[in-house]
Amino acid sequence: MAKRRANGEGNIRKRKDGRWEGRYTAGRDPESGKAIYKNVLGKTQAEVKAKLARAIEDSKGLDIVKAGQYTVGQWMDVWFENYAKIKVRPSSHKTYKGYIENHIKPSIGKIPLSKLTTLEVQTLYRKLLTSGRVERTESKNKPEGLSAKTVRNINQVISSAMELAKSQKLISTNPTAGCALPKVEHQEMKTLTADQLAAFFREAKNSGVFEMYYLELATGLRRGELLGLKWDDIDLDAGTIQVKRQVARIDGEVVEAPLKTKNSYRTLSIGTDAVEILIEQRNKVAGEYVFPSPNDGPISPDSVLHMLHRVLERAGLPKIRFHDLRHPYVKPTTKKLQLFLRISGQPHSCP
Repeated sequence: MAKRRANGEGNIRKRKDGRWEGRYTAGRDPESGKAIYKNVLGKTQAEVKAKLARAIEDSKGLDIVKAGQYTVGQWMDVWFENYAKIKVRPSSHKTYKGYIENHIKPSIGKIPLSKLTTLEVQTLYRKLLTSGRVERTESKNKPEGLSAKTVRNINQVISSAMELAKSQKLISTNPTAGCALPKVEHQEMKTLTADQLAAFFREAKNSGVFEMYYLELATGLRRGELLGLKWDDIDLDAGTIQVKRQVARIDGEVVEAPLKTKNSYRTLSIGTDAVEILIEQRNKVAGEYVFPSPNDGPISPDSVLHMLHRVLERAGLPKIRFHDLRHPYVKPTTKKLQLFLRISGQPHSCP
């Protein structure tokens, strides 16, 4: 009768293709009692011997049977429902779910959890960089590949799920650990001179969006925060603005969303000139939003960006990001605002 191999035992043989193979038992099926085999490969006997010893050591304590119940896609769902939903802020839930459903599952979702390799994850990242963008309204006219930052975010999601699997003794190593991630190239910030900003304000006035961009200049609000402002958030008598929400496009829909962090919920003081401009804006619009869309709902963040580019083009100015417009002038001095308004010919004057 053949000797029954104990769990963790292994043997080494040379295959017909010239490579060496180390094979070991990683456990037994609880129903059939049959051994569950794993193997390692190498070019030399010494290489496989080292790999085999390491694999046997790593497999100790693994629940190989339980691991076999999951594909990568199924485990991502388990991780999302039981881990991400608790640890990650609610505003990020749809983003994480989108990564899983649109990018992770279609490529590696059917692979057994215990068999996912670093090379398969790396191949996914390369594919996402070249042709990973999902066709949506907000992605129209954008490159087919995802940005390096998005790919790194997806790697973080997969890595977190694999770390949970590792802690649950389902896998011995995290396959994302050996991946090469794309570098994020930080774009140089572009700024407008005082004369250029004055020209921008003149064109914004002609385009009917002066109030929006003036308030942006006076407060330094993020784009979504600016669009999420409601009249109930503003105390014109006290000259204060409470930042309570943001507007974002999620899964193709323009919706209200919580702010990014606890510190993002804040109260800002504004000057007399900004109060006067808000009073004018209040007389121009109806509804709850300070800067509403034509149907009185929230404006799409994409529309505001396109609007910014149109105003810049009509004013003969270089294209900049909304981020660039905001940061150089966050919390500007009254003297600086007064200069901008005087140069641009606006009727308002700061105290």
